[in-house]
Amino acid sequence: ILAVSSTSCIRSKILSSYDMIMIFLSLSRFFLQSWMMLDLFLSLFCKTSYYKENLFAISKTIFMFLNYSSFWFGAWLSVFYCTKVASFTQSFFIWLKQRISSLMPWMLITSSLFSFAISLPFAWDIYNVHDNFTAHLTVTNSSEGRVTMQASLFLLIILCNAGIILPLLVFVVSSILLIRSLWVHTRQMQNNATGFRDPSLEAHIGAIKSVFSFLVLYVIYFISLVLILSNFFLPFSIQEAICIAVMAACPAGHSMVLIWSNPKFRELPARILRHANCHVR
Repeated sequence: ILAVSSTSCIRSKILSSYDMIMIFLSLSRFFLQSWMMLDLFLSLFCKTSYYKENLFAISKTIFMFLNYSSFWFGAWLSVFYCTKVASFTQSFFIWLKQRISSLMPWMLITSSLFSFAISLPFAWDIYNVHDNFTAHLTVTNSSEGRVTMQASLFLLIILCNAGIILPLLVFVVSSILLIRSLWVHTRQMQNNATGFRDPSLEAHIGAIKSVFSFLVLYVIYFISLVLILSNFFLPFSIQEAICIAVMAACPAGHSMVLIWSNPKFRELPARILRHANCHVR
């Protein structure tokens, strides 16, 4: 996605709103996936170094910043699709539809700054939470440690929700509006169909499937992230491993759906495969 979007901008010498969203989204996903793998490697094989000298706090702060950014960029992609494809007569929607291209750069920059600001508190709060949770508590100080853990956990959930709920609501509302508009238009096209295969009808049905897939992956990722951050499962348990696997799979699945639903993105992998087959022969 990053290669195709960047190439398109270089060739046209114009950075369109769609390419801008795709570049921001693909970069955030790439760094998020890479950071998750690095974080998992350090937590498994470098435990002593990982939990010392605030490395854990820095790691989680960067992780949350990439998470928040990825959520926002996915939400703006859904808003962009909604304004370009859906047809509503409300004045706000018409105003947004006319100005979405000029507003999108500011929306991306503002959401990035907001993600950075809301992730900063994790730098001094998360480490204490994890240290209290994993430390061996004696009989004399177990009550005090438990109270500290609960208070920090409450702050953790507040911070997490502050950074995720808003983009989640934006994504869900815009996706539902887009699916509703596409569904109504698809039913009208089906009623007017002549019995032959209509490429436009198939494109609308494919768009509905893609947006619905985005919505499902987005919500699943949100649930897994909240479970991980709230320490709902024991460290290194099977349940925690499943949540981590889901969190790693959802961004990749979203990217695969984007590639599958856009002919421009499908073209590059097809060319690479043809080129590889020619060399093999």
